[in-house]
Amino acid sequence: MMLHEKKDLEADYSHIVTKKMKEDITEIIQVPSEVTATITNQEVNVKGKEGELSYMLNTPKIKAALANGTITLSVKQATKREKRTINAIRAHIRNMINGVQKPYTYKLKICSGHFPMNVSINENTLFIKNFLGEKSPRTTTIHDGKSVKIEGDQITVQNPSKELAGKIASNIELLTNKGKRDTRTFQDGIYITEKAGKPVRKK
Repeated sequence: MMLHEKKDLEADYSHIVTKKMKEDITEIIQVPSEVTATITNQEVNVKGKEGELSYMLNTPKIKAALANGTITLSVKQATKREKRTINAIRAHIRNMINGVQKPYTYKLKICSGHFPMNVSINENTLFIKNFLGEKSPRTTTIHDGKSVKIEGDQITVQNPSKELAGKIASNIELLTNKGKRDTRTFQDGIYITEKAGKPVRKK
């Protein structure tokens, strides 16, 4: 076989492999009777006893439709990236459906060793006073102040949005960043102990 003929065959084979990698994908998401779902201009909205959440599909090729109590996500001739994207969207919408029925819970523990720390919340602002003896309080804005409860040395964050609950908990934990201080000596801080109902393993 001549060299140019071999190259032509390789080119043809490469084209066939690439074409096979693309396929039409359909994902079905069941909507429970306790949840109301609507889709308007590719914005998925779900509403339940714990609240209402929405998600806008920003990938033009991925389409969402609602019929007979199911949300259908579809994409034609999906690339690898679109396959990953549609899987992520499916997971996100399922989290939304679960969250409007039962909010996601994150728990944090207040640890005061060297200095007694005072943690409080006023409307949408969380305050930490006397952290490591600091005179000025540390503060962070909570998007939804009702999501956070403080009882003793425990902070509970609850929200129908898994992403928002996680972000609020993370911001509270980061608020007690000790900079360059030796964490073996200064263990004061606020630490996440539970993420979405699952205990966090100690490092």
